[in-house]
Amino acid sequence: MAARKARVADIHEIASGMPHVTKWERGDGTDRPVYQVGGKSFVFFRTPRPDAVDPITGEKYDDVIMIWVESEAEKLALVSDDTTPFFTTPHFDGHPSVLVRASHLGELTKQELTEIIQDAWLCRASNRRAVTWLKEHRLN
Repeated sequence: MAARKARVADIHEIASGMPHVTKWERGDGTDRPVYQVGGKSFVFFRTPRPDAVDPITGEKYDDVIMIWVESEAEKLALVSDDTTPFFTTPHFDGHPSVLVRASHLGELTKQELTEIIQDAWLCRASNRRAVTWLKEHRLN
């Protein structure tokens, strides 16, 4: 059986399913939430910005999602891997995050997306919360 392709709904399900998560809404009527743990964002649905544009039309991408990563090395590994849809822009130089377009999530499996979001949560959660979660899931 083939692994199911990831969808935007999976991001909401996975991120909100992690412990101690709050979902912050912008209040502008858009569905672009920010998922936080302990007041720290780990998944962020961006508004269209001039740093992420279609190279042909010049139009701003309206479906960019920012996901935190543990380190610059992890970021470089993800954005350098041609088999993943992750990218970055000069605006995010030195920032521990990767970008992905919602329209390209299907290039990942739900399991791959789950691991990326769990890792994002782990690198933003307090040490106590991260250790507890890892013990509960027998991952430490």
